[in-house]
Amino acid sequence: MNRIDYFENNQRSHSKWVIPATILTAFLLSACLETNPETSPESNDDAETDPEDLTPEPQPESEHSMHHPVDKNWRLVWSDEFENAAIDPAKWSYEQNCWGGGNNEQQCYTDQASNAFIEDGALVIKAIKEDFTGPIANQEDPGFDPNNTQTLPYTSARLRTLNKGDWRYGRFEIRAQLPAGQGTWPAIWMLPTDWVYGGWAASGEIDIMEAVNLETQSDADGATPGTPEHRVHGTLHYGQEWPDNVHSGTYYDFGTEESPADGFHHYAIEWQSGEIRWYVDGQHYATQTDAGWYSQYPDPDTEELVIGSGSAPFNKPFHLILNLAVGGNWATNVNERGIDADVFPQTMKVDYVRVYQCDVDAVTGAGCATRNPDAETVAGYHP
Repeated sequence: MNRIDYFENNQRSHSKWVIPATILTAFLLSACLETNPETSPESNDDAETDPEDLTPEPQPESEHSMHHPVDKNWRLVWSDEFENAAIDPAKWSYEQNCWGGGNNEQQCYTDQASNAFIEDGALVIKAIKEDFTGPIANQEDPGFDPNNTQTLPYTSARLRTLNKGDWRYGRFEIRAQLPAGQGTWPAIWMLPTDWVYGGWAASGEIDIMEAVNLETQSDADGATPGTPEHRVHGTLHYGQEWPDNVHSGTYYDFGTEESPADGFHHYAIEWQSGEIRWYVDGQHYATQTDAGWYSQYPDPDTEELVIGSGSAPFNKPFHLILNLAVGGNWATNVNERGIDADVFPQTMKVDYVRVYQCDVDAVTGAGCATRNPDAETVAGYHP
């Protein structure tokens, strides 16, 4: 979820979209996330780095979820079962700012124990209605000044595995229970560890799961009055740096009888060279391929725009992010609009996070796919 959303989801009335991101507030994101490449964009061959070099030592194998494809050759390489008394600092770091995600979100992300903690074997990220003052920029902003602050009316947490868990290709499984109410925006997603192809979103973004305003009036196509919002979304962001970026994705609808806010559900992606697949409770519902994504950036010598080779930008290491935002340009402009302060506090609970590597081909990640012939193939966009 970044950051800008830019998402303009109030304009999205069907399950598939390809929309240039043009929300003005995204200007902040481009400045804050732009990072000098540590690796040449041209060095993007799949064989350039052994993914095993990018992962911590394998953890003891936990019992597989009922939604894990045990007939495939996936090997657990990293996990957090949240069974300790406190959040593991060797696996997670806190983002701390009142930036608003470049997207007019109304929370400050903190490291307060009230906003992120372990309870009953699950990570709890809790959004609370309370004023908080913190830095107006995020830590990656070259102009970050901790003394330049603003006050926002909510607090929450955003945890990431940056430089503690970074992977290229694999299967990523997260079992989570989501919050409900107008103005809630939980996300399980990934950003590049090194912004090799340039600032957001030229170096890519992978949204494993996002949802907004669960249990409010659905604004899906054909939704009748009283139909609750029960959709979760899977999306890619790519193209050029903002504002010339694009995104493409689709959603999974739980229907009227089941809600992702009522209990734990299993969210996953399988990511291999040139292809990413999305799953909910073991059901493969969407696929995107490099025929429908790209990265475009200035040639360092000529400044002319060039298109990244291979499956750029989704051929470099990414890290995981878990967060619960309040408001923002997407959540406040769909469903019942705005933020319902009366629904807070709200929580996102995460039972576990598990990362697997495909042992059939560790270099490309191919050979372990679980495919549903009825899954939607999202067309994406290409210049």
